[in-house]
This record gives sequence, structure tokens and C-alpha cells, in this order.
Amino acid sequence: MATALILLAAGQGTRMNSDLPKVLHPIGNAPMFAHALASGAALDPARTVVVVGHGGDLVAREAHKIDEDILIARQDEQLGTAHAVLQTKEALDGFEGDVFILYGDTPFVSEDTILRMAEARRTHDVVVLGFEAADPGRYGRLVMVGDKLTRIVEYKDATEAERAITLCNSGLVAADANVLFDLLDQVGNDNAAGEYYLPDIIEIAWKSGWTATAVSCAETETLGVNTRAELARADGIFQAAKRAEAMENGVTLMAPETVFFSLDTYLGRDAVIEPNVIFGPGVTVESTARIRAFSHLEGCHVSMGSTVGPFARLRPGAELANNAHIGNFVEVKNAQIGEGTKVNHLSYIGDADIGDGTNIGAGTITCNYDGVFKHRTTVGRDAFIGSNTMLVAPVTVGHEAMTASGSVITSDVPNGALAIGRAKQVNKPMLAVRMFEKLKSLKAKKQKGQ
Repeated sequence: MATALILLAAGQGTRMNSDLPKVLHPIGNAPMFAHALASGAALDPARTVVVVGHGGDLVAREAHKIDEDILIARQDEQLGTAHAVLQTKEALDGFEGDVFILYGDTPFVSEDTILRMAEARRTHDVVVLGFEAADPGRYGRLVMVGDKLTRIVEYKDATEAERAITLCNSGLVAADANVLFDLLDQVGNDNAAGEYYLPDIIEIAWKSGWTATAVSCAETETLGVNTRAELARADGIFQAAKRAEAMENGVTLMAPETVFFSLDTYLGRDAVIEPNVIFGPGVTVESTARIRAFSHLEGCHVSMGSTVGPFARLRPGAELANNAHIGNFVEVKNAQIGEGTKVNHLSYIGDADIGDGTNIGAGTITCNYDGVFKHRTTVGRDAFIGSNTMLVAPVTVGHEAMTASGSVITSDVPNGALAIGRAKQVNKPMLAVRMFEKLKSLKAKKQKGQ
């Protein structure tokens, strides 16, 4: 059975007190709606439609960064959740199969829960996701008769007996596409807000002879994000889950509470992560690699047996081959670091290709930017770059070549050659002593004049 996802992401989120659309606020360095899309991907949907409203162009742009095939529907007037879903009718024209409705501000519904909803769809026309609330408060209640869901009643409209129900509505729905849009067409707005509410489809389904049921999940999966405080709490929940997952998968976290992940962080088994490490988006660390304390990684790939840090920064495009060493206060950006190569101290390697087995001395800088264009540096295998070398790109240093410490390299260095690019040293006897005596005399006169 084909499936489609509808992600509702049109709300302004006024309680966030932000110019940014609510669903673009990050959890794990990804827009919160990306988490819901990631869970929904377990269904391998044939179509995905994101409903946008406030800041719609921004939301659409971020959605297309995740998947350029995502369809966009617009809800220009905020007339309720049923109205929002109806805006997808054109995007889903001709679709035959199941439709799953997710929410951009409900990021933690698991893949397993969505798959259980799909299983329940085999025997019921409409499936709603519920949860057992510790404090039901003003959540809508799911009224069940056996395994049949007869209606969803809002707290203000519920009887005392219905308010005693603890199975509450998360808002997520799965239904056959044709059934769903038939039900939506029958939803009215005869309520105080004059809006069209998605939960109303359950009672309409029951009266129309369609069957509905509910699947239950843990309350933590249905956490919604509406305020900055809830956003911080959500990120904390995400980080705790990612740390637990990493350790379960065989990663050593020496101080788990100090390590911060992104949604797409991948760590291989037997990797070791020391304290105070931050993983930005797009990081892969392979098995047996070690990330030492106070390092920051983003958009990079660290291969097996490599070490990074302490106090290192890997920026987007950094690619480390097996057993490479990136040491303290080293920054690497858009550069290939060869197998067994060492960049151990106080260096910047940007827009470069460094061969296998090469040693980059302390203080080496690839001078890659001329103020307008970026240029590339190439260093061959088994080369030795002396400390405090300036490699002025575009430039190539050959295999087994060497640069003398303190050199400024502006021309290519052939294989096996030694390049010296510095002024000849000249010593002036006793000049330092005389200069200091003069300076001290001037300082004394100045102080006396004051």
C-alpha cells in the first residue's frame, strides 16, 4: 500500500516570541519539523506534503534542503487543522493509499509508533494516535468502545465521565486518502472560533459507517513545542536520547552529559568521545576514532583510527583518512587529510589536499583566500612541512618534499626538493643592548616630565 505524509507546519507560534516560524527553531541543530519527517520516512512515502503558512517561503526552503521532492501546500488563512489538511488536496490529487498526518511542532513521535499506526490501518479506516496522560488537563479525550474510537471530545465539551478518561489525543491521524478527504469535506466550523477541527472527522466517520481506532504511545513522544522553555526541554530530551543510543551502539562517551549531538550525527562502534565535544550537522565518525576534549566538528568525516583534538575544529568539507592526527588548536576546512598524516599543533589547513604520511609542522597556514577567490593547496605523500610555513595558494608541494621552518612558499616545490623561502639572517653585535638602553632612557625622561 502506497503512503503519503502530510506535515502541518503553518502555525506562527506566537508564544515563541520570535520572527522565525516556530517549526524552524532547532532541536539537535535541525529544524524541529525535520525530526517528524525523519520518523515518517520509515513509511517510505511516495509523496510528502508540507503545509506552510506564516513564514511559508522560509519553511519551504528548509524543507527542500531536506528533500527537493517535498511538495508545498499553503494555508494562507489559519482556519484550523482540518482546513490545513484540505490544502493538500491538489498536491495529493490522484493518490491512492494511506495518508499520515504529522505535526511540525511534535518532533518525537517514533518510527515504531508510526509503523504501529500503519499496522492498525489494515483493519480500520481511520487511526488516531493517543497517549496515556499523567495529567490529562485540557487535552481532548479519546472515547473508545472496545477497540473502536467513536469520537474525540474536547475538555470543555466533555462530561464528568469523559473527563475521567486518561487516553488523550495527540493529533496524529492515518487514513485512506479517499476516506480522509471525504470526511474533511463534511467538517463544519460551528464553534466559537469558527475553525475547522481535524478531530471532528472521527465522529463523522462513525456516523458514516467508517471504522476508527486509536494506537497508544508514551506521552513523551507527543511532546509539543510552543515556548522557548519547551524548546530547551525538547533539545535536552533529544540529547539524552542520542547519548543513550550512542552508548548502546558501542560508543564510549567519557562524560555523556557534556557531549552534544545533531540529528544526523553518526558515530561508529568503539569510537571514543572525550568531554565537551560538540557535533554540528553532517558529522560521521568511524569506528575506533577518538575525538578529544573541547573539539567542535561540523560537516566532516573522520575515518577509522583517527584522532582529533583536544581543542580542534573540523569545518565543512574536512575529510580525514584512516589514522590521521589532528591536534590541539588546529582548524581544518574543505580539506582532504591523507592516511597517517599529522597536523598536530596550531595550524590552519583550508582548501587543501594533503597526501598520505605527511607531517604538517606547528603553525603552518594555508593562505587560501586572496580577498576575492579561494585557491587550493596540494601537498604530496610523505612530505615534511616545517613549522611556521605559509603555503600561499595556489601552490603544490611534491611527494617527499620539505619546506624549511618559517618559509613563505609561493611557488611549486618539486618531488623530493627542499624549499627555503625566508630572508637571510643577519646578526648586529650588541645592537639589542643599545636599543634597550635608549628606550629605557626615553621612558625615564617621560616619567620625570610627568
